[in-house]
Amino acid sequence: MLIHTENLSKIYGVGDQIVHALDSVSIDIDSGDFVAIVGASGSGKSTFMNMIGCLDQPSSGRYFLAGEDVASLDPDSLADIRNRRIGFVFQQFNLLNRTSAIENTALPLLYARSGPLAGLSKEERLDHAKKRLEQVGLGDRLDNMPNQLSGGQQQRVAIARALVNDPDLILADEPTGALDSKTTAEVMGLFTELNNQGMTVIVVTHEPDVAAYAKRTVTFKDGKVISIKINHA
Repeated sequence: MLIHTENLSKIYGVGDQIVHALDSVSIDIDSGDFVAIVGASGSGKSTFMNMIGCLDQPSSGRYFLAGEDVASLDPDSLADIRNRRIGFVFQQFNLLNRTSAIENTALPLLYARSGPLAGLSKEERLDHAKKRLEQVGLGDRLDNMPNQLSGGQQQRVAIARALVNDPDLILADEPTGALDSKTTAEVMGLFTELNNQGMTVIVVTHEPDVAAYAKRTVTFKDGKVISIKINHA
């Protein structure tokens, strides 16, 4: 079991109001799964992603990532978990504009403080990044700057960067929100290919056609999971 949550809750105080952004969410996600998280704005899906991505801590409940109880870890430990175990992909790519594709991809390796990828030389970091760019079909674009790449190619660089630390999990937050329908299909096809190779993928989306690529769709409403649908095995 890669992800296991028990009664995960997140409460915010807004003036005199208490908002249950997450309300007793218990869910299991196996290694090798491909899950879409859907729901309206304010449903809790982004809060849930922040929890499982170790970007935020719950108000109550427990969260185990690869068997490790991470809900109560201190910020430094959470940062180390994020760097070793999780690759993030965002809607806006978040690439450094004056940095080549291969250097953008290699960047997380600079911050690896533990594990087999800690302490690599610059040459080793770039070699590892090159392999990940080749994996996403950009082996001929290593030295291109972001402004020399299409939106879809920039998102592929972002995916290569998410893969560079050999994570257990890819978390993608609206990864196709800035892309047209043809490029969306290409990017989601790449996530499907990575999943077929054994990578666990979780995509947060509001688009039904994007969610359909996943094996399961988990729907949030008012901070709760209201349905889990199997799309395909």
